[in-house]
Amino acid sequence: MSETFRQNRELVRADSIRVSRHAFRRMGQQNIVSDDLLSSIESALVVEDYPDYFVGPSVLVLHFDREQRPIHAVWGLEKGTQGPAVLVTAYRPDPSLWSDDFRSRRS
Repeated sequence: MSETFRQNRELVRADSIRVSRHAFRRMGQQNIVSDDLLSSIESALVVEDYPDYFVGPSVLVLHFDREQRPIHAVWGLEKGTQGPAVLVTAYRPDPSLWSDDFRSRRS
């Protein structure tokens, strides 16, 4: 498992979370409910890991909402910090850009 995701999951469990303005806007645009992301954190799957991202380590994660529709979320930590978990963005993945299981990009 990704160390970045492990840290973020522990912070979510501890209710140490910050939602970026960008994530808040995207979630509103795409009818994504924060409770769906938080309640599915234990079953979420790492899609891509960015441990050396310049603003801090982050990870793209596949969640499913209560209706089993896929959601991609980027969770991260601000560079040099140990928390809170930052929800950077969340969106409904475009099936034309992602594999059928939404875990890899189409070529």
